Amino acid sequence: MATLLHLDSAVFPQGSASRDVTAAFVEAWREQHPDGEVVYRDLAAEPLPHLDASAVVAGAEDALRAELAAELASADAVLIGAPMYNFSIPSTLKAWLDQVIIVGHNAGPDSPVAGTSVTVVASRGGSYAPGTPREDFEFVQNYLEKVLTGMLGAEVDFIVPELTLAHSKPEMAELIPLADASRAKAFTDAEEKAKSLAVRLAG
Repeated sequence: MATLLHLDSAVFPQGSASRDVTAAFVEAWREQHPDGEVVYRDLAAEPLPHLDASAVVAGAEDALRAELAAELASADAVLIGAPMYNFSIPSTLKAWLDQVIIVGHNAGPDSPVAGTSVTVVASRGGSYAPGTPREDFEFVQNYLEKVLTGMLGAEVDFIVPELTLAHSKPEMAELIPLADASRAKAFTDAEEKAKSLAVRLAG
């Protein structure tokens, strides 16, 4: 029985591009794993506490950190909704990372998370792709790729619906066709990724 750990961090429960795409991923996942389990955390609705000194000292002996680390270790695949806020990830997602990554327990060369597939839906209101004027302002993919691979040894893929503000910002109206194409591709990528993981895990 395959287990998917699904995290959402967008502030708004409706109208969120990252939530829409992660929902499509989960739907495709459930079709492939009807007997599987989806462990869900809405980090915006139920935010985790920031890491404090006592939790750092306790490490894996801290009840919350142990619970989060066990969820991560038991997942066959991980799905993260990570919208760009002020050029970086939501603080609620950073709190989860700080709590769940425990040096000497799951971070390092012998990490139980090593090789786990992590799919990140990294939505953003504009475009920060290579060659764009704001390429240097992209700190979502750059950060998450480094922390998830460098500390946990996970395998990270990104789905990037961009230009999500085109429909609501008059000054971006000419970008609506590109925004729509990016959104459509994100849904296709989510479905294909969920199905490819099913094949991988079955093998």
